[in-house]
Amino acid sequence: MNRRFSSLLPALSGLLLISLLTACGGGGGGGDDDEIGTGGGGVTLDKRITAARSTAATNNACTAIEPFYWEIGDRSDRITGNSEGNGSVIASTEMRIASASKWVFGAYVLQKRNNVLTEADVKALTMRTGYSNHRYRLCIKSNPAQQETLTVGDCFAASASGSANSDYVAGDDGKFHYNGGHFQRWAMQNGLQDDVNDDLTVELRNQFASAFLLDFDSPQLAAGLYMNSLQYAFFLRSILTGDLFMLNRLGTEAVCTNPATCPDQATYTPIPSDENWHYSLGHWVEDDPEEGDGAFSSPGYFGFYPWIDSSKRWYGVLARVVEPATLQDILSNGTAQSSVECGRRIRKAWITGVAQD
Repeated sequence: MNRRFSSLLPALSGLLLISLLTACGGGGGGGDDDEIGTGGGGVTLDKRITAARSTAATNNACTAIEPFYWEIGDRSDRITGNSEGNGSVIASTEMRIASASKWVFGAYVLQKRNNVLTEADVKALTMRTGYSNHRYRLCIKSNPAQQETLTVGDCFAASASGSANSDYVAGDDGKFHYNGGHFQRWAMQNGLQDDVNDDLTVELRNQFASAFLLDFDSPQLAAGLYMNSLQYAFFLRSILTGDLFMLNRLGTEAVCTNPATCPDQATYTPIPSDENWHYSLGHWVEDDPEEGDGAFSSPGYFGFYPWIDSSKRWYGVLARVVEPATLQDILSNGTAQSSVECGRRIRKAWITGVAQD
């Protein structure tokens, strides 16, 4: 893993920037217009911290997924967090973040396009291109040397059981279908077809001015990033500060995703069928009328769950890595959803200042 995190200069630069912001009054309080000590909304930071920590440690949805690391912060810094369970997952634990990559890629496209998206960009980032046959495992090689030389194009062309990642499904065109093929095809059309992991790492870091560290362990734009909570939090804070165009594009161009409620607009969603979320530019909008709070998020297949609340004031990360144990868990996206169930309770505790039993 030394190759992935060999240079600490970008991270140290980011830490220096945060220190300067904090020294100038930008840290920890949620913004200059807040009442002292409240962090906004009339709930004191002490109440938020106590409620969130209690919920993470004792709520059944959270104890069920230990061990995990979590944190909450604002645009300037981490405010609170903890390593729950046996302490084996901490902020610097490196892991595959799977579909949490999608949010980073959406931000990358916005930066590359200088915030002016084409119709094709929007269609790809909202998963409506018809390229809905991509399978993550076809781009994972057991031999490390083969993995490092696999290109975006190789991954897109990979096939098994008579079908390929590059297959176009006409019936899905124009409709939301959650799948990595949309982003992979965008990469093929935009000059990334010959890129291997290291090339993709350089390409994305350049667009983000190396403000945070990221790496690819698989040339899959929708699911191939290898990061840790520390660096993903830098990414989320870069959104909240407005350093990335994503801040003002959160929730925009959102489409209906549940085939049970909008069959003319969607053909597949990994979200439970009794909830209705929307999908924006590489990220979810958790706006179900009953269970949702309007947060923006990008939960990953192995349990990594990042979010920004609906007010765009707070961010959070819940990090764990679990290989789905059963076919049913794989089909139901259960590992990701169980992280969501815990994370949304921690978020509610933070927003309200009331621990969630």
